[in-house]
Amino acid sequence: MRMMKRSAPLLLLLLALAAPAQAQDEDLGMTSTPPERTSILITYGDEPCPEAEGDEIVVCAQQPEGDRYRVPKELREELKEDVPAGGGSWASAVEGYDNIARVTRPNSCSPVGSYGFTGCTAAALRQWFEARRADGR
Repeated sequence: MRMMKRSAPLLLLLLALAAPAQAQDEDLGMTSTPPERTSILITYGDEPCPEAEGDEIVVCAQQPEGDRYRVPKELREELKEDVPAGGGSWASAVEGYDNIARVTRPNSCSPVGSYGFTGCTAAALRQWFEARRADGR
């Protein structure tokens, strides 16, 4: 009885390992024909679609010659409508970046950090010149 209790798990293990191998052999014997081959191609311009050979299935899409070296439509980014065409001049872009970075520099006329109070005269002069430009003088 004791011997049977020890050998039962071993016997179950051997049966579990043998079952998948037998199922694989049966699955291979059931399929006598190889799977079909499918080719999906894109041709450009006047190129002809290749002929199918044997059981092969050929799916062919015709595209204009101008699209041969373009990024596929699925991968292209769409242009956003709210983006302005010109974007402004380089001088105005640099001036905008300079205004943003001016807060962290010395002579910034900022109550935060050192060097803040020393740039208040320069800030007043910049505002005065901007007002004159806006008036058209």
